[in-house]
Amino acid sequence: MRILVVEDQVKMANFLKQGLNEVGYAVDVAECGSAAEAFLAQGDYDLVILDVMLPDQSGIDTARHIRRDGFAGPILMVTALSTTKDKVHGLDAGADDYLTKPYSFDELHARVRALLRRQNSGTKGTSANTLKYADLELDLIQRKARRAGQEITLTTKEFALLEYFMRNPERPLGRVSIAEHVWDIHFDSESNVIDVYINMLRKKIDAPFAKRLINTVVGTGYVLKEKT
Repeated sequence: MRILVVEDQVKMANFLKQGLNEVGYAVDVAECGSAAEAFLAQGDYDLVILDVMLPDQSGIDTARHIRRDGFAGPILMVTALSTTKDKVHGLDAGADDYLTKPYSFDELHARVRALLRRQNSGTKGTSANTLKYADLELDLIQRKARRAGQEITLTTKEFALLEYFMRNPERPLGRVSIAEHVWDIHFDSESNVIDVYINMLRKKIDAPFAKRLINTVVGTGYVLKEKT
């Protein structure tokens, strides 16, 4: 999944980017509200982590602007302001959840998982903690994959790639879309890294089983689909 972090403090932004990268998310960083609006106008993000105190405009105004401009994904607002009134203002501006500083990365990650589960609750085969398609299961909490009851060991990037497929079952996904959601905005989508990872994933979740699930769509990219 692809996340936009809006944070002007370089040390905190790098901490969030590194932590979220390590658990499998593609992350871009905007240092101010106007930059965040520009990122969202150009790219497709699944969630925004938004600091309230920004150098050009408040996170409250930024949330209002991106909602006005059509962003429908979850917004997790982060701030040192902890009064009920502050939280109400944030939620009224369009935030879905509110996290008060200081916080642990584990708590932030749990909030992110909860918001993304809620966002995808209508997706076929999605439950609170598990994505399912055909005989394939992905445990989002334990970070484990199983097919036909057999556990499959995946690297962090393989897990992120499979999660993106399973959140978009039977939908053809192009290389640019995969690059944006599984890597980040600086990734060179013209390289062959995506195809290499697809082949690695196929060896683990397709090769040992009778039916192939990850299929090539000529001229487009790939699709997770059980062929009859």
